Amino acid sequence: MDGDNDYLEKCMKFYKKNRLKAFGVFSKESDLVDSVKINLEKYNPDILVITGHDAYYRKKRKDDNYKNTGNFVEAVKTARRYEGSHEKLIIIAGACQSNYEELIKAGANFASSPKRINIHALDPAIVASCLAFSDKNNNIDLMKILDKTKYGSDGIGGIITKGTMYIGYPR
Repeated sequence: MDGDNDYLEKCMKFYKKNRLKAFGVFSKESDLVDSVKINLEKYNPDILVITGHDAYYRKKRKDDNYKNTGNFVEAVKTARRYEGSHEKLIIIAGACQSNYEELIKAGANFASSPKRINIHALDPAIVASCLAFSDKNNNIDLMKILDKTKYGSDGIGGIITKGTMYIGYPR
């Protein structure tokens, strides 16, 4: 799910290139909560990416220092009410300069942006693809995955979790 249709298209091309089954949904950040409910029921994914645009304002605005983190947080909470297990539904949430701590606290497995920096549009997709190709029975190598993103652990962080792929022979 992405709040920017151009970035969504880039991510969908990335998923297709990597031969991943993915469904792309454009949703304005302000509509994420309703969109998450509908699309979780429609697609029942193993991995949910919720991204778009965000910004950190050094001078406090009305109630919040963030442009859209609140929308991402509520969308993550909604997704966690749908599936409470961090291993049955892996959630990657946030965007440039998002409040990483609040997204993790809301229930995301991975979130941006620990150092409140701009992230690359493909960073959440890279994390999602690594998880999709990781063994369901083993914990992922968190640092190895984060190192594949443009800004590493400054741009995205997360918790140790298991992948989503059943490993068999022949593959």
